[in-house]
Amino acid sequence: MKLIKFFIVGLLFGIIMTKSEAVSWFRIQEMFHFDSFHMYGIIGTAVVLGAVIIWSVKQSRLKNSSGTEISFNPKDLSVPRYLFGGTIFGLGWAMTGACPGPMFTLVGHGFISMILVILSAVAGTYLYGVVRERIPH
Repeated sequence: MKLIKFFIVGLLFGIIMTKSEAVSWFRIQEMFHFDSFHMYGIIGTAVVLGAVIIWSVKQSRLKNSSGTEISFNPKDLSVPRYLFGGTIFGLGWAMTGACPGPMFTLVGHGFISMILVILSAVAGTYLYGVVRERIPH
């Protein structure tokens, strides 16, 4: 019962992703072809909303499920790292038609092939963790 709030947030996230059509491969294709503003509007809204939520969490000193205060670590903003990572992320997004949020929503919609995409994303994340210290900053 303690984790029910996380289930509810995940369910709401899936509904929002579906209703906004962010899970639609056609909407993603429109975005990459610069044919529609729809996805850029969704992403822009998410960035602004995320910034407001992070600011609110910092101001209110919220605690996580284990009772410790949520903190945010400063990021190293070296351009090559983010340029390379963003390129890989964008290529994966273009090839699969889904970024991480919609991948899980699409599995919920019955697109079982997205499990392979999720496993590939997890494998890529693991591989990054293994080679992270050897990558030039």
